[in-house]
Amino acid sequence: MAKDKFHDVVRTALQKDGWKITDDPYEINVSDVDFEIDLAAEQLLAAERESQRIAVEIKSFISPSNVSEFHTALGQFLNYRDALETIEPERQLYLAVRLPIYETFFQRRFIISAVQRYQLRLVIYDVQREVIHQWL
Repeated sequence: MAKDKFHDVVRTALQKDGWKITDDPYEINVSDVDFEIDLAAEQLLAAERESQRIAVEIKSFISPSNVSEFHTALGQFLNYRDALETIEPERQLYLAVRLPIYETFFQRRFIISAVQRYQLRLVIYDVQREVIHQWL
């Protein structure tokens, strides 16, 4: 599968944020269905002496239709989350989106409602600075 245009930016931003990339891509199989999530990472939580593990699906929203990309991203997110709950329920799934897309498209009432309804976890990244702007 082709990597997202901003794959390396998100990878770098996660590393700057203290995450260790463990899989690129993160391939899983559930009931004879193969899934390929963009990245898997972990971070050691010193106070708890255990690691926090995440999976990140990166979306660039560069096609002519943000709505169409959102449909695809939401469908992937829900399928990946269900798959992770089956094989690795402690791993948290995030959808990575660029800061300008979050500040515009993701502020529309319908999109806000969908993010809340489907409990999407978002990681907002800054392409120019290659950093994580916000975890939601």
